Amino acid sequence: MAKVTVVGAGNVGATCANCVAQKDIVKEVVLLDIKEGVSEGKALDMWETAPINIYDTRIKGVTNDYAATADSDVVVITSGLPRKPGMSRDDLIGVNAGIVKSVTENVIKYSPNAKIIIVSNPLDVMCYCAYLTAKVDASKVFGMAGILDTARYKAFLAEELNVSPKDIQALLLGGHGDTMVPLPRYTTVGGIPVTELVDADKLNAIIERTKVGGGELVKLMGTSAWYAPGAAAAQMVEAVICDSRRVVPVCAMLNGEYGYENIYLGVPVVLGANGIEKIIEVKLTDEEKALLDASAQAVKSVMKVLDDMQ
Repeated sequence: MAKVTVVGAGNVGATCANCVAQKDIVKEVVLLDIKEGVSEGKALDMWETAPINIYDTRIKGVTNDYAATADSDVVVITSGLPRKPGMSRDDLIGVNAGIVKSVTENVIKYSPNAKIIIVSNPLDVMCYCAYLTAKVDASKVFGMAGILDTARYKAFLAEELNVSPKDIQALLLGGHGDTMVPLPRYTTVGGIPVTELVDADKLNAIIERTKVGGGELVKLMGTSAWYAPGAAAAQMVEAVICDSRRVVPVCAMLNGEYGYENIYLGVPVVLGANGIEKIIEVKLTDEEKALLDASAQAVKSVMKVLDDMQ
């Protein structure tokens, strides 16, 4: 049976670990943190829900003990400082790059074959940082962004149309942040193009709200979101562990796809046991490609900050 490690027992990491445990698809979830007692306490609290929520997954909390993570099939990295009001994701780069680098080194030491899912911000660049550190195939290192962003987009559409979110399919490309590119042309409700159901002004307002969806929550709570990000990361874990070959948008390394080289960017992929099984290239209009180019440029500029630091 499979084993999953979640590094970082903050709100996002703990939520992810809890969601994975409740799916009952792995034998063990290890929750690791640097704060003494936090992951142990949260893991114990979660395990005490097993008789209520009826699952068998064992949950183990450890403080900085990477030996306990050995032979993990999937490792989710959520470590790093969360955003505070007024901070952009890019403000976090210096601090979080150091954290992600050190965590990745420890993870790879004990689980050289693990698929690594990055959740730390700024997301696209932290994926790049982990990839450079792990020195494994790029198909094994990828980031959680698109599932969260499309979930927000779908949630807003479901609210607007007063329909079930289950019937909404959506696609979104680009960096995780204000330059993301939601694609109404590839958005359907029960198979019906969304453009036939929502007028252009309303749709644009929903797209704009999606782009700043993280910021909206930071303003309300004074810290980053965790329920949806944690659940989104858990969905990616499930796709890998169950080899379900889900078609989802994730932050992936592009080498030639969409005309980009050596950049981590949000694109639709087939997600399965080997990590990214395939990157899917959809046809884009000139306008959509221009938006994606702008998003790629924004990500490249932050990647350059990281390269210059190194």
